[in-house]
Amino acid sequence: MNPKTLESSNPGISRPMRHQPKITVGIMDHQTEVNGRLDGHFRSDVFGSASGRFSAKSDAGMIVFFDAVHQEMARSPSIKLTGQDKSKFSLFGVTIGSRFHWERTEDQTFGGDLILRPRKDGTITVINETPLEDYLKSVISSEMSSAAPMEFLKAHAILSRSWLLAALDRKKKTKESSEKITDREVMRWYDRGDHDLFDVCADDHCQRYQGVAKIVSEQAEEAILKTRGVAITHQGKICDARYSKACGGITENFDTAWNDKQVPYLKSVSDASVPHHPINMEGEASAWILSNPDAYCNTQDEGLLGKILPDFDRKTKGFFRWSIDYSRSELEEILRAKSGFDFGTLQEIVPLYRGPSGRISRLKIVGSKRSIIVGKELEIRRWLSRTHLYSSAFVVTVEAGRFTFHGAGWGHGVGLCQIGAAVMAAQGFSAEKILEHYFRGVEVQKIY
Repeated sequence: MNPKTLESSNPGISRPMRHQPKITVGIMDHQTEVNGRLDGHFRSDVFGSASGRFSAKSDAGMIVFFDAVHQEMARSPSIKLTGQDKSKFSLFGVTIGSRFHWERTEDQTFGGDLILRPRKDGTITVINETPLEDYLKSVISSEMSSAAPMEFLKAHAILSRSWLLAALDRKKKTKESSEKITDREVMRWYDRGDHDLFDVCADDHCQRYQGVAKIVSEQAEEAILKTRGVAITHQGKICDARYSKACGGITENFDTAWNDKQVPYLKSVSDASVPHHPINMEGEASAWILSNPDAYCNTQDEGLLGKILPDFDRKTKGFFRWSIDYSRSELEEILRAKSGFDFGTLQEIVPLYRGPSGRISRLKIVGSKRSIIVGKELEIRRWLSRTHLYSSAFVVTVEAGRFTFHGAGWGHGVGLCQIGAAVMAAQGFSAEKILEHYFRGVEVQKIY
């Protein structure tokens, strides 16, 4: 890989950076109490040094910090603990996969600095401040197994760095609305604009970041080192690169999952060595979703999947084509709980608009008491499952009072298909070729 250097003299080009930035990552949010351990020596900005177990609570807009014997050490509007000599800190009971089907809690360990800030509702936000490249080491190992093919890890390092640098730039700009709600329509999408106290979160809403303990081999560190400061750009601007676990054979357009705008490098492509016809009509969606097409992410190689997926993702089976079955009463109860609306007797589920991968961005739910149009992609998945449907690329059949969803893919499908990209790497494609396949018209460039 020979990335070009980003030249600031080019018209409209992003200005190159001299050094990697530090970023703030929200590890835990809206917590009534925080418990953890300082491994090594830390220095506080409001009291002296600290080490060992600790806890913290919020009281009248102040962070109250306690030591291992629950003795109050400080009471301050915020507390920052800076690690000395590469000290680390652990947090207990961190939620991962929030509201997804793999949600669970675990203890996690981090490098960098620990920041505790109060919220107006009396809860605490826990933030990790760390250099960008150190953050990426954990992201690469948290998103996919660090035993994955090296060219895939390098490609993921580049796109994750691009996503983050674009996020930092976007945060400086005016926030856009992420919902449109009327009496008959609920259109809601989820981006990173709601992160007010930190740059990015640590979960799937942004990028998985599960601490330094996730770096289980030298592979991830090597991928970061070999791509240090490298990002993908489009017409001189760093790309807001997106990715999902498995596209299902065709990737999706940006506006199916997020706001109504076209992003040139986030357009649908075939996840295969041969072209697949994009979905244009409802009959095509059914034929596509009920088929078993050739695609990079259509792999049954358990050995390769074991190298690609982290342990908790390996429990998700049948992600390329899947089905789930509900009784009418069960689905009615789920809809009431997840949407907040009582539809009465559920009558129809009608796709109104699909993207080229078959993912639905506008869905009409018809009941005896009311009918509502819901979107976009993720909101649809949330309304129709106790956790999430794997994707919104589905067709529904109704028989004898039971609703069966037949679906394709895992995730929003926009940008890089992680499993597809890993299979491409296993087949000998370079990181640059993988990125150019999923993000058309981009360049690989060194930013710092």
